[in-house]
Amino acid sequence: MEALDRFWTRVSAASPPLPGWLLALSAVFAAVLVLSPALWGRSRHAVTIAHEGAHGLAALVTGRRLSGIRLHSDTSGLTVSAGRPTGPGMVLTAAAGYTGPGLFGLGAAALLAAGYAVGLLWALLALLALLLVQIRNWYGLWSVLVTGALVFAATWWLPADGQAAFAHLVTWFLLLAAPKTVVELQAKRRRGAGRDSDADQLARLTGLPGVLWVGFFLLVDVGALALGTLWLL
Repeated sequence: MEALDRFWTRVSAASPPLPGWLLALSAVFAAVLVLSPALWGRSRHAVTIAHEGAHGLAALVTGRRLSGIRLHSDTSGLTVSAGRPTGPGMVLTAAAGYTGPGLFGLGAAALLAAGYAVGLLWALLALLALLLVQIRNWYGLWSVLVTGALVFAATWWLPADGQAAFAHLVTWFLLLAAPKTVVELQAKRRRGAGRDSDADQLARLTGLPGVLWVGFFLLVDVGALALGTLWLL
């Protein structure tokens, strides 16, 4: 019980304000991960984890039965849930994927603005652990485990400033990466690919054009980026 109390004290403790230069460095590093083609090919896997995790969370919240999640080496993923094939639950589940990373980033920014950098890192570990039990392929298992190990290492071994800087890096990355994936989605749709994309599934579910759903995704993610930036700065 004493160990649990110490752990909770550590997790809930407010972190010291991040020095301005370290805040800027975390933002620049996140931008490089998103904008560099060489690095984006690898870092995009983290966005896929958030994307598919958001699908899974929305499915559970709306009362659907989550059957499993797959993550693939080409940065694609698949979340399978059972329930009514139409209706609000299915719409919310389909809409959660491209908006999820931006909203996760916004939630992370809120925690950082309140001073809970360490709490954010442990929350990420908890979410990754919950996601892990839903993974249904080997690559997905490896991807989540590696991501979790990286977050755990930062949480366990970095000093206070290092933990806060890493938490800011993760937050900036989610906020910046979310709109880029939407832009990539529309580029893929313009080439005639992605007919089974979330936007096209939503078009079939609601009767609204897929491009309107792409615009909705972008509006949410850009709004999250703007508000999250305001909170972080």
